[in-house]
Amino acid sequence: MSSSNNSNQPVVPSARAALDQFKMEAAQEVGVNLKQGYNGDLTSREAGSVGGQMVKKMIEAYENGMK
Repeated sequence: MSSSNNSNQPVVPSARAALDQFKMEAAQEVGVNLKQGYNGDLTSREAGSVGGQMVKKMIEAYENGMK
């Protein structure tokens, strides 16, 4: 892999704000106090809960789109 291929960057750079908002909403739903900027003080469990909630919501949206 080349160093210019960073998987942490959105394909559409303008989507960053929407992704950040989505992450904040998911964190609120699972009761994790997520801040703008650095969140290195979160436990692995808290970070995993946020990521898991995001995936759950994406799957639900996809399934609803198939109906």
